Amino acid sequence: MEEIRLYILHLNQDDPKKCTAKKLARFNYAKLTSQSFRLPRGSIILSPYTQRVLSPRDRRTAERQGITAVDCSWKNAREVFYHLRGNFRRLPYLVAVNPTNFGHPWQLSSAEALAAALYIIGYKDQAEKIMGIFKWGPNFLVVNKEPLEAYSQAKSWEEILEIEREFM
Repeated sequence: MEEIRLYILHLNQDDPKKCTAKKLARFNYAKLTSQSFRLPRGSIILSPYTQRVLSPRDRRTAERQGITAVDCSWKNAREVFYHLRGNFRRLPYLVAVNPTNFGHPWQLSSAEALAAALYIIGYKDQAEKIMGIFKWGPNFLVVNKEPLEAYSQAKSWEEILEIEREFM
């Protein structure tokens, strides 16, 4: 099975030492760009500001077009996403384990968001691989194991929403 192509719209708004996006790029696990027009057309863009939730049914689109995370400050996120256009999906309820937002639901790092998306669409090995480059990374998959497994087994986005309610 080939890996999903990962992209990150990187806006240089956070501490470079804590930036998961740059580390993913250094390991050649994701391609960085600072300009949204350089993102592949049709790529799934992970966004916390859309109603459309990612589900295993998005797998074929991800295989063809890739998955994009947006790396920006949470303080500026609403404004950043307001100006973007694309094929948006939000991740269902998950808890961050990155050192900056540890224990906060929804506030995932770029690496956590991409790993969660990969896991949900059935690319669990790739999710483990990208989280393996962070000291705290494997713990993200451990802490969120139950919901991630349940989401990855869902047959539709409606089912994801039902499952999500159980974990919130």
